[in-house]
Amino acid sequence: MAGTTSAESPRERYRAQVRAEVKERAWKQIAAAGASALSLNAIARQMGMSGPALYRYFGSRDELITELIRDAYRSLADAVRAADGDVASLAYALRAWALADPHRYFLVYGTPVPGYHAPDDITAIASEIMARLLDAFAELPGGDAQTPFDAHLAEHREWADGHPAPSPAPRRALAFWTRLHGALSLELAGHFTGMGFDPALLFAAELESLSD
Repeated sequence: MAGTTSAESPRERYRAQVRAEVKERAWKQIAAAGASALSLNAIARQMGMSGPALYRYFGSRDELITELIRDAYRSLADAVRAADGDVASLAYALRAWALADPHRYFLVYGTPVPGYHAPDDITAIASEIMARLLDAFAELPGGDAQTPFDAHLAEHREWADGHPAPSPAPRRALAFWTRLHGALSLELAGHFTGMGFDPALLFAAELESLSD
């Protein structure tokens, strides 16, 4: 009949529910023991399923990790896209996203999971985030002085995925990314605990120096 659409079947709804529960339990495992300890068989036992039954929903540990990383990167890309396009707004969107769920942050930006290699579509999502940074730094005035690294980047821009931002925007975007991630990683790992200063003010000071 014209104009009708096929609704999601009960089986499809059930499959989506099971996959969502698997991911929820996987995040709890990661919080308790890290991503390298992730076990589909352990999740299956928690859910009252056999290992082979659970493998119908995620074919391997790496497939599950890919879904978790894809979700994490997409949520960060959405947060960055929702922020105003200036450097400060992007920085604070990154910080808010990281503080909201440190385990999600470390899955993406922490120690790589041994033996795991992310597929190309995840790299594409990461490129969206970097493109927003390059756009922001391309709009900033000044910074005409060239460094040896600027010259190096002129010949090594694969990471920028064809973005046309002129020098020195790529160097400044990379400095932003590395220094702010450094501050966030140390804060989230607890390395500033007991040092007697406010990590938020350190983050703001780093951001100010990067925006000059």
